[in-house]
Amino acid sequence: MTSIIMNPIGYVRNGVSSQTDQDWGIVTSSVELLPDFRDGLVGIDQFSHLLVLTYLHQASFDPSTQLIRRARGLASMPLVGIFAQRAKDRPNPVGVTAVQLVSVTDESVVVRGLDAIDGTPVLDIKPYYPVYDKADQAVVPEWVTRLMQGYF
Repeated sequence: MTSIIMNPIGYVRNGVSSQTDQDWGIVTSSVELLPDFRDGLVGIDQFSHLLVLTYLHQASFDPSTQLIRRARGLASMPLVGIFAQRAKDRPNPVGVTAVQLVSVTDESVVVRGLDAIDGTPVLDIKPYYPVYDKADQAVVPEWVTRLMQGYF
């Protein structure tokens, strides 16, 4: 197996100390960039939304119990594989969230709707391009709609 080494470009700051499955849409977070990456923010203020990729540093993955599981462990959810879910506990704990850009400083971006706790390492920030990041007529199973009620 090939090893991949990534280093954070910054960290999430928001005061949220534990993972929750509700109300992320009201959470405002600052993504504070490390000094070597701050110049990369030039021009980002022209976008309304971003994609934030995170390393879910408190996640763990046990294939014997998490390769096939019920989302959030809820009995009302079907048994599905980890790749049919957005769960944090996965083989490679990478998170990706589309967020609203609130403001930009010389050192950070402030965003709304990032489902990451305080101190989460940020791997990358990308501008949201509708031509790349939106799928017309996307289909999801009905259980996803039930699962996501109240999440954002």
